[in-house]
Amino acid sequence: MKKLRPVYPSLTFSDLTPSGLRIYAKRLFNAFLQPRLRLGKVHKLDNKRLFIVPSKAGFGFLIVVNLLWLTGTNYENNLVLGLAFFLTALFVVAIHHTFFNMSGLRIEGLRSAPCFLDENGELELQLSCRPETVKEGIHIAFEDESSTVIDLLDQHSTDVKLFTAGKQRGWYLPPRLRIESHFPLGIIRCWSWAVIDVPILVYPRPIAGGDMPLSQAAEHEGDRLDKDGSEDFHGFKAYHPGASPKHIAWKHYARGQGLYTKEYASYREQTVWLDWEALTGLGVEVRLSRLCFWVLKLSATQQPYGLRLPGVEIRPATGIDHKLSVLKALALYALPTDSAQTKPLTEGAFA
Repeated sequence: MKKLRPVYPSLTFSDLTPSGLRIYAKRLFNAFLQPRLRLGKVHKLDNKRLFIVPSKAGFGFLIVVNLLWLTGTNYENNLVLGLAFFLTALFVVAIHHTFFNMSGLRIEGLRSAPCFLDENGELELQLSCRPETVKEGIHIAFEDESSTVIDLLDQHSTDVKLFTAGKQRGWYLPPRLRIESHFPLGIIRCWSWAVIDVPILVYPRPIAGGDMPLSQAAEHEGDRLDKDGSEDFHGFKAYHPGASPKHIAWKHYARGQGLYTKEYASYREQTVWLDWEALTGLGVEVRLSRLCFWVLKLSATQQPYGLRLPGVEIRPATGIDHKLSVLKALALYALPTDSAQTKPLTEGAFA
């Protein structure tokens, strides 16, 4: 696993407002978390990676315990004092149960499914624990998104699919993952963070507009192919010995117009080249979005098509594999090969 480099924020005059201070506090907390986060496909939660504090209900629980203790002390009521001590012991026991419910949990990134820009991509994870242990009420979610609850009781591993919006074209590393639990009483919150090193391929956003960006150098577009077995009638030609009687124009012969045979032909299917250079005067992202739209359009018609980008040429073909290959070329055009690896090292990945 790679350790994430800390990025410490600096306080400016614009931060000296209530909202600015809240944003600065969040950035400072993110900087505190960065050295403790790990970038990898497999994460195992241990003592050094778990945070534990009372939940909102837990703080209310402590207030009630303190009121009971003050009441019992003031009125010298042993029954109330006993109840306060019992609830204090329950609180301490809950800390241990909540902590050990999270400790030893293993999270592994399995695979991801591609998506278009700003649409939801899929990340498949596997949660597991040792066979002699059980885990209950595990909440797992990307930051600021609704969580999925996982129980590991009879089975000690399970697969879960999470969805997150692709925020940038190319290989997009999902935001940090929050794993937490309030089991068993809900008064203690134990949580941890993980950055799963399974990037999602994000295609350009398809945008319709303009004519199809065809290459000027198309090959053999609309060539006629002679084919006797074709059903497309092309015309008449003079009879030659050996011609099939089915193709003889008997009506012409009956009217005394000579002996002719019917000629049939088929035409070569037009080869379509989607060309970057045909979209002049547009920016890079707009060109990619237009090309992406026409790729989806042509794939639906099963018409062979190819793609020409600066330094990239994909020969015409059809099928789902060809479509995915073309979309991948559009997604990764003009991007560094390690773009997904550098994403979480920036401050924006933790904002």
